[in-house]
Amino acid sequence: MARPSSDKTSPSRSDAEAAKERTTQLLREIRRIEIQTSRLVNQHLAGSYQSVFKGQGVAFSEVRAYTPGDDVRAIDWNVTARTGEPHVKLFTEERELTVMLVVDMSGSLDLGSRDYDKRQLVARLAATFAFSAIRNNDKVGLIGFTDTVEVFVPPRSGRKHVLAVVQQVLTHQPQSRATRVASGLEYLARLGQRHTVAILISDFVDAVPEDSADAARAFEHALKVVRRRHDLIPIRVEDPLELELPALGLVALEDLELLGLGGDTFLDLSPRRAKKYRARVDAERTRLDQMLRKLSLDSMSIRCGDNWQQPLVNFFARRARRMRR
Repeated sequence: MARPSSDKTSPSRSDAEAAKERTTQLLREIRRIEIQTSRLVNQHLAGSYQSVFKGQGVAFSEVRAYTPGDDVRAIDWNVTARTGEPHVKLFTEERELTVMLVVDMSGSLDLGSRDYDKRQLVARLAATFAFSAIRNNDKVGLIGFTDTVEVFVPPRSGRKHVLAVVQQVLTHQPQSRATRVASGLEYLARLGQRHTVAILISDFVDAVPEDSADAARAFEHALKVVRRRHDLIPIRVEDPLELELPALGLVALEDLELLGLGGDTFLDLSPRRAKKYRARVDAERTRLDQMLRKLSLDSMSIRCGDNWQQPLVNFFARRARRMRR
């Protein structure tokens, strides 16, 4: 099901030339993502980000003389006693935030039946939140997982840092063929970070399996633990092909990560089997949606080939309205 690679080279071309071409294509893709996401941030999300994601409360700023109308609860009695004149404490909001991108880097993200695969969509989504963050002088970190955490980039700020994060998402070669979403969440919980905005981006394949109650409970527990301390936002990325397989009869599929089979796998896609597959996918998506609603988590689903920017704009607008109530 994986889309054929676009950087294959002829046998006569040297390895150095092939490497140079791949690097050029990668830099071009990163630049394209930067332009698209920066435009989205500047035109639609810049004003929403600060109101949607709050800092850690308030911090002491200074003491000044009391003026009529000031809240008497803010009076600094020590300074008032020392000077003989009433003084009040002033506080400012602690604005600085850390955005942690908890990103699925498993092999299933290489599936793409449209103009780009799920990995490229994940990179666009991660870049959007990252550029929104650094525009407000916030820091961005990355946790990349398969069935274990394979990439950790400590939170930093700045454009070069964000571009390095995007490059990691696009180019990381997974060491494991399996996926366990809970591993990324558990790693974040162990970091001991202060309150962060945790953006969990995955296709959530088998995150809530019907045949493994233990795995489903572990995933739900990890969501609960992170949700208590952090602002957790799950984003599901999907490709239309994985939601409804066409009835094509007997076909050979390249195994991306399922069952660890490796190589090509023949699959019966008769109308009956295709219908059964669709029912299984629908049931899995329903179980995930029910779990996220149960935990009152804001979430969104975005498909390859669809307008990926509008769901983000809608999410920020919906959340901003809720914050104003």
